[in-house]
Order: sequence, then C-alpha cells, then structure tokens
Amino acid sequence: MNATKTQTGTPSAAACWSCHAAAEGTHFCKACGKIQPLGRDVDYFAFFGLPRKLKIDEADLEQRFHQLSWKLHPDNFVAAPEYERNLALERSSELNDAYRTLRDPILRVEYLLLRAGVRKEGTTKQQAPPELLEEVFELNESLDELREAKADGGDLTELRARLTDAEKNFQEKLDEVDAELQNVFGEWDAAVDADADGVAQRAVMAKLNEVLNRRSYIRNLVRNVGVELEQG
Repeated sequence: MNATKTQTGTPSAAACWSCHAAAEGTHFCKACGKIQPLGRDVDYFAFFGLPRKLKIDEADLEQRFHQLSWKLHPDNFVAAPEYERNLALERSSELNDAYRTLRDPILRVEYLLLRAGVRKEGTTKQQAPPELLEEVFELNESLDELREAKADGGDLTELRARLTDAEKNFQEKLDEVDAELQNVFGEWDAAVDADADGVAQRAVMAKLNEVLNRRSYIRNLVRNVGVELEQG
C-alpha cells in the first residue's frame, strides 16, 4: 500500500507512526494507544464504525459521538508531540462535521451520494415533476395574483386562502416524498446487507437521487408560498 499524507503533511502507511505495529484503520493504535491518521477512504460512516446504511440508530450514533469526543478532545494531548496534537485537533473538527452530517437523514443521504459521485454539491434539478405540472402552474398563477394585489392594495383574503390551501397540499406531498425516501433507505440498506454488486447499488443510488431532487423542488414550493403569506 502506498503511503498517504494527513493535513499535517506527515506520511502515514499501514503501520502505526509511533510503534510501527500493524494499523487497522481505527482512531487509535491497539498496540500503543497513539492516535492514528485516517486514510482518505475512511468516510463518515467508517469514522463512527458504522456500515454505510441510511437508517441509523440515532441514540447509538450520539453515544458513539460522545465517546469519541471524550477520547479525541485536544486537552488529552496537551503533553503529546506536535504531530499527535495536530492529529487530535483535526480529528475533533472532523468528528463534529461527521456527526452533524449523519444525524440528519437528508444530509446523510446527500453525503452518501456525494461520496459516490452520483450527486454534486450545491446542485439539484429544479424541474417540476411531470405529475405536478398543472398544480405548479396554478400555484405560480396564484402567487403572481397575490403579488399584484399587494402592489395595487387590493383585497387579499381570497388569494391568501387559496395559497394557504396550496401550501397545505404541497406540504402533504412533501410528507409523502419523505415517506418514499425512507422506503428507498430500506432498499439501500438491504443492498448493503446483501453485499450487492456495484450495478445494483448504483441503481438504488439513482433512485435516491431522483427522490431527493423531487423533495428539493416541493420543499422550495412550500417555502416560497410560506414566505409570500408571511409578508402580508
């Protein structure tokens, strides 16, 4: 295995940097207890010793987070060599990022897809799902009418009532998409358990990405309607 480098610039290989015992990809050397650099292939799931599943026991994740927070706290390395202190600082930052990502179901699946190259950060397809085209068209008309009525000082009562109903309708659709997403989470976890091949996994990832795009579009609709209604 070729050596890699941590952010500190110090090479790391498949051996402990301190005692040279065989490294096992864990946070600490089992032989001497020194904190170890992690390879680039270690993702947030592996960081917590978890399989790459999307349904996570949140209580278990929190417990693992607190245990690692205590073990990796920089105060435990005040008297350690500079290299080890730097590793602890980096790892504490990584720990917080990993926990913040995995405890949120949407961030969790987005992270999985980003790592796999299925999804690009900051980009989602903002295209109305075909089955919602008519409702989205009507919604946009109502929003335009509301804005014009506000500008003209007209009566907003009927328009606000219509948009409140639309907001409720799309919120229900968002809830349905969230339920669908949970079902696809189950499909992904089953593929992981079955050690499915790359083709099968990519098929489930594509499905996850499609549902996420649909969720993002509907969520934005709900948010936009809410903003218009709050503005009076």
